[in-house]
Amino acid sequence: MKFWQRYSEKENAMKYYILQLSFPQGVHFGQTNLDECNMTFHADTLFSALYIEAVKCGKKVADQLLQAARKGTFLISDAFPYIGEECFLPKPMLYIERNEDIGNSVLKKTAKKLEYISLENLEEYIKGDMDIKKENNKFAEFGYSQVKTSAAIRGREKTEPYHVGIYTYGEGNGLFFFAGMEEELEDTFWDVLDMLSFSGIGGKRSSGLGRFSVEKMVPVDGEHFEKPDAVNGYLLLSTALPKEEEMESVLEGAEYLLEKRSGFIQSQSFGEQQRKKCDQYFFKAGSHFTKRFSGDIYQVAEDGKHPVYRYGKPLFWAL
Repeated sequence: MKFWQRYSEKENAMKYYILQLSFPQGVHFGQTNLDECNMTFHADTLFSALYIEAVKCGKKVADQLLQAARKGTFLISDAFPYIGEECFLPKPMLYIERNEDIGNSVLKKTAKKLEYISLENLEEYIKGDMDIKKENNKFAEFGYSQVKTSAAIRGREKTEPYHVGIYTYGEGNGLFFFAGMEEELEDTFWDVLDMLSFSGIGGKRSSGLGRFSVEKMVPVDGEHFEKPDAVNGYLLLSTALPKEEEMESVLEGAEYLLEKRSGFIQSQSFGEQQRKKCDQYFFKAGSHFTKRFSGDIYQVAEDGKHPVYRYGKPLFWAL
């Protein structure tokens, strides 16, 4: 058993899991251009996809998921890479005093390129002892992107070709996310996630992209997420946004990047025409904070047949 694989024995405690997903047909996770593709997705994308599936099950199920998220009794992270048995977290935006080759410009460039760190090596990285080059080389065969040309056929009009960016993961590789929930939500979550595995996540799902299988479900010790006094602060694992009244306090001592969250409304019942969600700037996963915040679920569209929400709750890993 690894150091992070342990259930909390507290009564009524949140249960946390790592869920490893495989995508046999590849994925299309949005970029500005259709012919580009990211290799991961964000927590708000996952929550929206889960919520759409929950709506299909009826108002009671959708409300249960939404209210649990609002109360913080259902938490999810962004999706991160796994390679074989190794799960990787985003590199913390935290200054690290390295213990080897401090003046080595090649090593500095390698460290700058490094995006993810193995969960097993995180403590070693914080201490400045991790082999940066070796860690970076693990991603040499993680997967590859390609551009596929398809044809759009609209009635009797002339066929129009278009190009779609697709990311394909190497054998034994894929994405995982953390999920935390109270026991009363578990049955609902597993049912909705199973539905989503057939519907798919991301773009161009009608072509089979984004469909997945849950390869592994691993319990994680809740102390890593709930520790109130982390010595080295907190690593943000979900793209998130504090409430307005939290912002000033949260920014004290924080090291972060912002990421624009936008996109189109996926629900077919919202309105007759496809509409965009309102734009917001969230803290990016990997941001480092000295204080925790609670975030919120934000309503991001108006004048439709139903509300549209964007997930902005944080999931922290205590360092």
